[in-house]
Amino acid sequence: MPEPPDLTAAFERAGLVDVAYARLDSPLGELLLASSGRGLVRVAYLDDARAEELVLSELAREISPRVLRVPRRLDGARRELDEFFSGARREFATPLDWALVRTPFSRSVLRATAQIPFGQTRSYGQVARAAGAANAFRAAGGALGANPLPIVVPCHRVLRADG
Repeated sequence: MPEPPDLTAAFERAGLVDVAYARLDSPLGELLLASSGRGLVRVAYLDDARAEELVLSELAREISPRVLRVPRRLDGARRELDEFFSGARREFATPLDWALVRTPFSRSVLRATAQIPFGQTRSYGQVARAAGAANAFRAAGGALGANPLPIVVPCHRVLRADG
């Protein structure tokens, strides 16, 4: 039986791709990257057999059911991540889409976290303060735990106050 035709280009021309996704092999394991028309919306670790299915379902439910594998739309983000992992990049220029971040406070926490320079760390309290709520360090931790853009939004740079 012949292979079905690849209709990706036709779907893109017709404006039928709201979320494009691709995979990336990284030193941390395989990642799934997804991008909307506004920017990178999801970075997910594919650490088990169902991870990709769950992430794609989340994207379809939360953003649009028009999710399609279009690797070329993520070439810039994949290149930046490859450069980061090889040590040639210290910050990301890829536009970000915060659509999967549900609350204004969580968005403020993640925006503050995205500003932490390479090689530096912050405490949960410092991030909460930068987000406008100095005493909300536990809530900042919750926002960081739900970060839809790990690595690019470096939640790994946020530590407990005691290090």
